[in-house]
Amino acid sequence: MRVAVVTVGDELLRGDTVDTNATWLCDRLDERGVDVERVTTLPDRIADIARVVNEYHAEYDAVVVTGGLGPTHDDVTMEGVAAAFGRDVEPHTEALEWLTEHGGYHAADLTEGTTDLPAGARMIPNEVGVAPGAVVGSVYVLPGVPEEMKAMFESIAREFEGTPTYSETVHTTEPESQLLDRIRGVQEEFDVTVGSYPGDGVRLKITAVDPATVEAAADWLRDRVESED
Repeated sequence: MRVAVVTVGDELLRGDTVDTNATWLCDRLDERGVDVERVTTLPDRIADIARVVNEYHAEYDAVVVTGGLGPTHDDVTMEGVAAAFGRDVEPHTEALEWLTEHGGYHAADLTEGTTDLPAGARMIPNEVGVAPGAVVGSVYVLPGVPEEMKAMFESIAREFEGTPTYSETVHTTEPESQLLDRIRGVQEEFDVTVGSYPGDGVRLKITAVDPATVEAAADWLRDRVESED
């Protein structure tokens, strides 16, 4: 399964808020064996959201969009997603019923537009907040508040399935530029991918669909790189 993640918010692009949602989603999707092939951050602008969602919807098996949900002036994500499908945004009866029956709200207390979703969308209840999420085709729209986004994703996580992979990390004190022969060698010897991450030394992350292969490849590398041990 191939997925694109889209985060929406002017505050992300200004650097006022750290985009932890994308990192968390990528990690959870990877755990489920899903290939995240694109992460994109967009401003609170309907045209931009519609254009990117329309493009990614055609290219990927699913698109996960976070941020910009609610009734305030800059919450335009639902409108952008609706525009991508050529639909209107309209009051969603099920969303209103859920908020009044399970969320503890009265209809009169909700700000106008709170339960507006793209026409024909499937509502995703917000168990820890107010603004509901939605599914339109293969596009999943989640809140930007991290706690709300995480809870909502977990409620639909089973809809994201791929081939599970296994990973093991090998640490070395050698410079990354001097490891190319060993990286090439382990990939020739085993059916694995290798990620190289410099920092305090270099972390070599070996990944494959078979745990025994990962373990054997990691042992092969440990025997051939320098470490502090």
